[in-house]
Amino acid sequence: MKYQDKTAFDTANHFGQGQANDAYAKYFIGQSYLKGLGATSDGAISLANVTFEPGCRNNWHIHKASRGGGQILICTAGEGWYQEEGKPAVSLQEGSVIVIPANVKHWHGAKCDSWFSHIAFGVPGEDTENIWLEEVSDEDYLALKD
Repeated sequence: MKYQDKTAFDTANHFGQGQANDAYAKYFIGQSYLKGLGATSDGAISLANVTFEPGCRNNWHIHKASRGGGQILICTAGEGWYQEEGKPAVSLQEGSVIVIPANVKHWHGAKCDSWFSHIAFGVPGEDTENIWLEEVSDEDYLALKD
């Protein structure tokens, strides 16, 4: 369900918005928010709710790993997009689950007319590293249609 009204979105966003995602702001177009949800005692897995204002998306990026690795997104409120390099964008709604293999260039974020939230967690692996790349151009982003 699309949410342009922030009050309605906040009601649907059960995990909460969290704080402005200032540490990663340079890798996002628009405002995002981050709320830590917990982690395993060894820190191998941590979960965070990421909230995107309408039109916000992260840059292209890769979750590198020599073995294992990658990322899983569980969409919890609003509507967004996910796209792997060379493939069409996938529309995301509440309940969508995206399993991103390691070493795949991709981006994700809100649709231009909806707030969006997903829980993100990195898949444990060996030699893991996030590589941030170029912005998703306005031209490519605005060309996406439901």
